[in-house]
Amino acid sequence: MNEQLQKADEVLFYTGTYSTAEEPGIFLIAASKESGEMRIVNQMNGIGQPSFVALHPNGEKLYAVSEKGEGELFTYQIDASTKELHLLDRKSTEGADPCYVSVDTEGRYVLVANYSSGSVSVYKLDESGLPVEMSAKIQHVGEGFRKDRQEGPHAHSILPSSDGHFVFVCDLGLDQLIVYRNEDGKLSTHYELKLPAGSGPRHLVIHPSEKFAYIVGELNSTVTALTYNKNRGEFQITHHISTREKAAQDENTGADIRVSPCGRFLYVSNRGDDTIALFHINEETGALTAEERVSTGGKTPRNFNLLEGGLLLAANQGTNNLVSFRIDSETGRLTQTGFELELTAPVCIEPFK
Repeated sequence: MNEQLQKADEVLFYTGTYSTAEEPGIFLIAASKESGEMRIVNQMNGIGQPSFVALHPNGEKLYAVSEKGEGELFTYQIDASTKELHLLDRKSTEGADPCYVSVDTEGRYVLVANYSSGSVSVYKLDESGLPVEMSAKIQHVGEGFRKDRQEGPHAHSILPSSDGHFVFVCDLGLDQLIVYRNEDGKLSTHYELKLPAGSGPRHLVIHPSEKFAYIVGELNSTVTALTYNKNRGEFQITHHISTREKAAQDENTGADIRVSPCGRFLYVSNRGDDTIALFHINEETGALTAEERVSTGGKTPRNFNLLEGGLLLAANQGTNNLVSFRIDSETGRLTQTGFELELTAPVCIEPFK
């Protein structure tokens, strides 16, 4: 890799946005591990509202959902030398407003959550990582507690287990975590966990030990802590904790959630308060303790991610900027680096590994 593409102290990541198809929507960005300064390496247009992207494990393909009424899944070839994207395939998700895409660890399946239609889709991949068929489509049914946001099902995330045997779906509309058994790309309901009424489960993250898991509730701004039985594909709720300051009164919704690779820190973004909340994790029990909340340096942090080298990058959709933070390796606390990058409505950060 040449110096112009990636300097010695830089890490690369892709960013999805809420742009139109006529303007650049997916960006490859380099961030300095030393300073946190960011720069755009390349960009591409031709896809409307590419709100979520995911890399194939071999680093050769990028998948992006087009979050529109007639949802689509785009597949790109990543140029080995320039990391530029070349469109290979686009397929209907057979659902409305897909907002999440993931790939299993072996690169056999791409999984999509369609928010507005409340459905999930699975595509089989060939050996090169190209989707060849939709092997599963499941339509959720029902409604939740809040008629303004939970009038029907709203699948908000879909995540495969590390061994590929299970698929975990957070349905914001139904207040459920639904676990599917994955058999050669076919999904069957395995387990359903009911979450607090009106919580609106959005994203799930599994602890590196695979003993614990955490769900961010979009509608009630909480984290639900769970124990996780990897072999059985089952979860048990242990406790809930607010993502906000006790005195916070203004409207707020929880957004993204991440666990540090070391397993000691949990981070959650708040839209409204516009903060990142830090929790310390008890590595024996998985219990959470609130530590701090820091401004994201912008508004509506829909997504954020942790990068190699001790950086956290916040994607502030409402103020069109990415902001970088230094993570203290001992405490997990965040400090703004002083660098940000202007970008139209950034909503997803996917590290290039």
